[in-house]
Amino acid sequence: MKTFKNPILPGFYPDPSICRVDEDYYLVTSTFEYYPGVPIFHSKDLVNWQQIGHVLDRPSQLNLDGTPSSRGIYAPTIRYHNGLFYMITTFVESAKGARKNFYCTATDPAGPWSDPNWLEDAPGIDPSLFFDDDGKVYYTGNRQPPEGQQYSKHMEIWLQELDLETKQLTGPKYSLWDGALKQIHAQEAPHLYKMNGMYYLIIAEGGTGFTHSVTIARSETITGPYEVCKTNPILTHRHLGRDYPIANVGHADLVETQEGEWWMTCLGSRPYGGGFRNLGRETFLVKFVWENGWPVVNPGKGIIESVSERPRLKEKRWPTQPCCDHFDTPNLSLNWNFIRTPRGDFWSLEERPGYLRLKNKRESITEETNPSFIGRRLQHMNFAVRTVMDFQPKNEYEKAGLVLLQNHDYQFRIEQTKIDNRFVVSLTKREKGVDHILATHDIYSSRLYLKVEAIGQDYSFYYSEQPEKWKTLMENVDGRILSTDVAGGFVGAYIGMYASSNGQESHNFADFDWFEYIEI
Repeated sequence: MKTFKNPILPGFYPDPSICRVDEDYYLVTSTFEYYPGVPIFHSKDLVNWQQIGHVLDRPSQLNLDGTPSSRGIYAPTIRYHNGLFYMITTFVESAKGARKNFYCTATDPAGPWSDPNWLEDAPGIDPSLFFDDDGKVYYTGNRQPPEGQQYSKHMEIWLQELDLETKQLTGPKYSLWDGALKQIHAQEAPHLYKMNGMYYLIIAEGGTGFTHSVTIARSETITGPYEVCKTNPILTHRHLGRDYPIANVGHADLVETQEGEWWMTCLGSRPYGGGFRNLGRETFLVKFVWENGWPVVNPGKGIIESVSERPRLKEKRWPTQPCCDHFDTPNLSLNWNFIRTPRGDFWSLEERPGYLRLKNKRESITEETNPSFIGRRLQHMNFAVRTVMDFQPKNEYEKAGLVLLQNHDYQFRIEQTKIDNRFVVSLTKREKGVDHILATHDIYSSRLYLKVEAIGQDYSFYYSEQPEKWKTLMENVDGRILSTDVAGGFVGAYIGMYASSNGQESHNFADFDWFEYIEI
């Protein structure tokens, strides 16, 4: 039996949505405050995925200025119809601000994608599109029930026709379903499908944490009434206990292969170190079959497993990505992200060829702004990161180095700066918005090597002024502050390079020669 390992996209890749075009599969995930927005992946076998671009990769498409942590781009859906790809999603402005829904289109999933088509009077989050046999297109999302909420976070799924000519919703809104699990709350993530003349509505219930789940209902007409599946939830892990290695599974999308198999993508997390989820919500894959007109997920087991039998598709592996980025290419690799839409000319791959230059912006990594930061997702429980930086701080405000980031209030920083005419490297732990300096050492070279190693929740930090002659800043530091279980929010942890002048005017910069990330 040929097998594959879950998750198929490790690290912070939540809310997956999938579609098939002939023998090609495409998948998108949420990005929240990170830029570019909505990575898009391509696969031939549902197991091996290659990122081919981002949907929202131009500032004209995505203005994240002032967007708080864990707000921004929520739960995209990808669909294909008549030669055109559609990505529809929610932009959450703030904790209590507007939820604005929009869609973009492209003939090539690698891009370019259109600027957003903003939808008027489209409340709620988690929009999806359904293209019916008669040529009509429908929008589904969630909202508070018109008659009022009966309990906390009580939501319903609603539907309205979308006019592709005017690019706006049209006609009446229909209430479809408020879920199978009353009092569980947070009915969201709706997707519609049609098979054998029946409309199937799959949703998420229970919030995106431990009680997350997938439920389903069906109807002979798209506007309902919807019959609830008696075996709901069709997928959840909340009954397995908090020590189970895969937790909070939900937010599913379905796809049928060209071989007639049915598969489900969904989010889940891998808690470790006592139930903490530094890697965030990841993308998982699980098979299901149809019995008596209803899906049965992973028959005989009903759960997502770390190792499962592969889809009945010809395996297609993609070239492996280098562990070390030497910054020799004219563009940043697709795995790199900014925090919010990049503003200002603060980075360059050209000013010093073979290096990534980060300029010391006034903005700080401890603020909800666009700092001089370029980072990538953590994807493994055990990993090592190394980089080398050329930097000559002119004062105590100018700092540069490596940051392990959950958000602006929870992070670890290895920084080089200047104190009393001494050059120093320090390790800072930021928790609940307060900095705690854990270690400081004098250094005598402007070229500084930095390293982070993590074994589970034990994080160790090192520096060197010569290649591979490492000195310890601190070992076995508790890394649990990088989990949403401590920091709150919805994103996974990042690691990256940054520079700041912390509110002061500066023309200085830090040059990074290379950046290496490996699983250990």
